[in-house]
Amino acid sequence: MAKLSLRLDDALYDRLLASADAAGMTPSAYIREALEQLNGADPFGFHARFDELHSTVIQILAILASDVGARDPRALAKGMEDTHRLLRERGLPTGDALARQGGGRMS
Repeated sequence: MAKLSLRLDDALYDRLLASADAAGMTPSAYIREALEQLNGADPFGFHARFDELHSTVIQILAILASDVGARDPRALAKGMEDTHRLLRERGLPTGDALARQGGGRMS
């Protein structure tokens, strides 16, 4: 097994020791488990929770967009323009960019 050495702030180290103790684990085992979760090795852990959150947000936004589009198509178009602008400003892919890459579907 490889060995890793890192420096931690004293307060973080104290919290780490307390958390490991509360979990009934050694600090090393506790850190290994946390790293495995962050690295996606835990299918029901860190990443799965974000996937579930993203799924819920996407569903809510789809319902909202459908409702706004039915009531006022111009408001929906303006909202989509604003969304694309904000995504571009943050360097995030827009639906158009994803469609060009084959990773998204534009309707």
